[in-house]
Amino acid sequence: MTYRIAVIPGDGIGKEVVPEGIRVLEAAGKRFGLDFEWEEFDWSCEHYARTGAMMPEDGLERISDRHAIFLGAVGFPGVADHVSLWGLLIPIRRRFHQYVNLRPVRLLRGVTSPLAGRSAEDIDFYVVRENNEGEYSEIGGRLFAGSPEEMALQQSIFTRKGVDRVLRYAFELARTRKRKHVTSATKSNGIIHTMPFWDERFAAVQKDYPDVETAQFHIDILAAHFVQHPDWFDVVVGSNLFGDILSDLGPGIAGSIGIAPSANINPERDYPSMFEPVHGSAPDIAGKGIANPIGQIWSAAMMLEHLGHLDAGAAIVQAIETVLEDPKARTGDMGGSADTVTCGKAVAEAVAG
Repeated sequence: MTYRIAVIPGDGIGKEVVPEGIRVLEAAGKRFGLDFEWEEFDWSCEHYARTGAMMPEDGLERISDRHAIFLGAVGFPGVADHVSLWGLLIPIRRRFHQYVNLRPVRLLRGVTSPLAGRSAEDIDFYVVRENNEGEYSEIGGRLFAGSPEEMALQQSIFTRKGVDRVLRYAFELARTRKRKHVTSATKSNGIIHTMPFWDERFAAVQKDYPDVETAQFHIDILAAHFVQHPDWFDVVVGSNLFGDILSDLGPGIAGSIGIAPSANINPERDYPSMFEPVHGSAPDIAGKGIANPIGQIWSAAMMLEHLGHLDAGAAIVQAIETVLEDPKARTGDMGGSADTVTCGKAVAEAVAG
């Protein structure tokens, strides 16, 4: 099987870690009989500086027939964050109905959690974030700019279809897990319309999954529980904003946001899904060759899992753990001395066996 992959290195360290992700995918391909056809697109803040757009007008059409999208990072000083996000990532997520953002939170072997006394058995769960609507809508505006009466209005959009489908994804994922447990993030005591609606839909969907246990917490105390009781969680589902916050906090308690992967998934597979690390473009270290490639490589493993190659994805994660157990193979952010390429090569060699 040959997979056609759209590669968007993007900005900053994205250009450094994406080649290492590809290196590891090629190693996995040789071991498991997979072939890849890569096509790179230079859509980025540099592209914006040259053309006034993050990608061409026909950009989405050009990648719509790919099996997946492999993204590095976008964002760089000189281009406002909302320009890079709304000019590239959000159009991809919405045009291709990537309504699930999936982020594993797992304490890997060789990584030390900042939480005292916690082991790998204590931190192993998923955050499922609604990825297409919720608080991140385009509906709103500003009035009387620059005057004492200036006003900003931002609307949150929660539809029954949008909420139900991400909740069902979370419950289906929980069914594949040992604990079979889903936790819902809410704030229905303070947000009077959308969060009670979320809670109602959670209760309705829950009835179709009597084999899955559930819990529900307001987002503030839930964040505290992530730190104090990470072992409580199996699958955590939240709105676009709440899921975004929790899915950064999760990798923080698991040792390093630099190794955290994510997947923007269209579960029906009508469109390509997109795989990217959580860490962003990190302009402060871009060009130094010291960026941690593990988040990109783990995202590659998630891509293989989504494409149906669970064994290949698992082999990459196992290789990551093998490498991280060796301090010499870790990058500086994890207390090692390896550079980006050295770390990436080590994982590729471990995958090859």
